[in-house]
Amino acid sequence: MKTASKLLAGALFLLLATAAQAQTSSSSSSSSSSPKHAYGTAGCGLGSLAFGDQGGAIQVIAATLNGIGGQTFAITTGTSNCGEAAVSVRGAELFIEANKEALAKDAARGSGETIVTLSHLAGCKDPAAVGVVLQKQLTTIVPDGAKASVEKTISTLRSDKSLACSVLG
Repeated sequence: MKTASKLLAGALFLLLATAAQAQTSSSSSSSSSSPKHAYGTAGCGLGSLAFGDQGGAIQVIAATLNGIGGQTFAITTGTSNCGEAAVSVRGAELFIEANKEALAKDAARGSGETIVTLSHLAGCKDPAAVGVVLQKQLTTIVPDGAKASVEKTISTLRSDKSLACSVLG
């Protein structure tokens, strides 16, 4: 059953990627003003390769593909449409938005993959120090007890100068 599900997901991805590529090819010939590596609200990753910055409910499918395809790895390595455009304040904000629940859990522990990736995106020197700060400020960055706040997380990282998060300023 698992193999059948994986095959179905792979076939769906190939079908959607082919359709998206065809649409991208036809729209790029009619309009050259659109960005080459655009991605929608789901952020960069496999979903952005398949659907780009198309609006609406398609971004839910894009987010699902991003999750299946290892969006954290893509952001860290700069693959799957997660190039330099993702490494900025906006990239950090998109990452937090896409990983609010996981970041809240890792902040509660003071360590984890989302903290390491966020540290990389924000240009922070030491992910372990970022984990300590986020854990101490947990009630500030996770005000609802379940999901990290994008604005409060960014401001927490900016305000602690010892973290030296160079991308955040």
